[in-house]
Amino acid sequence: MDTTPPLPDATPAADATPTAGPIPTPAARTPRNGPRKSRRPRIPRREWLLGAGLALLAAIPSIAGAVKLEGLATGVPATPETARFVEMPTPVAIHIVAAIVYSYVGIGQFLPTVRRRNLGLHRAMGRYVLVPAGFAVALTGLWMNVAYEFPAIDGVGLLISRYVVGIGMAVALVLALVAIGRRDVPTHAAWMIRAYALALGAGTQVLTSAPPMILFGPPDELGRLLQMDAGWLINIVVAELVIARWIRPRRRPSTTSGHRTKTSRRAGTARPKAAQA
Repeated sequence: MDTTPPLPDATPAADATPTAGPIPTPAARTPRNGPRKSRRPRIPRREWLLGAGLALLAAIPSIAGAVKLEGLATGVPATPETARFVEMPTPVAIHIVAAIVYSYVGIGQFLPTVRRRNLGLHRAMGRYVLVPAGFAVALTGLWMNVAYEFPAIDGVGLLISRYVVGIGMAVALVLALVAIGRRDVPTHAAWMIRAYALALGAGTQVLTSAPPMILFGPPDELGRLLQMDAGWLINIVVAELVIARWIRPRRRPSTTSGHRTKTSRRAGTARPKAAQA
């Protein structure tokens, strides 16, 4: 009788699963993307550059406005250029303070990472600070256009341009509020960008008027109109490019997905008929 023990079968069982290493214990397993959830999103370099550019654009008119406010507060003697402000300081004082607040609060509102990181603060600042300041800028601009007697070099053309800009900024803010009331965030963002671009026209006008004045001297009435209107037009063009590049594409995925859903539904309803046939 053969007493040799049987050799083990070298063929693995059908339900055996080969393993490349030891199976980690539940304690050793870490959830996917666990550490990332605790990290706050970094602000990209392009957003830092955008914020710095907007701050610089608003700096020169803000400094000039602060100097004008100081002169009104300390009782500096009036000159032919400042007599209208000394006689009626209220609209220009409100306009300057509101423009400074609107310019610098708006920077944080428009940076995407900052907005997503502080969504509650974004809504509160927009509702209680940015929008009221924007309306103050637009309405006091119209008030000054009516109440003040501007120098002859400004002319009727520039007077009309200021009316168009003031009314356009107020209308843009109203449309932005209507859009956010409908939960239409892309449209809200687009109109807020347009209103902000018009408000920052004073900063761009420094760039469009200073070089020609240095090169060719003080402008005439037509030159003054072209220099001031160029500042607003440049901002409007840039705003529309930003909206076309970053705001409008947000609508495309929803439209495309909706189209695919309808198509798939139609295909799903058609398949049983084909199967029955």
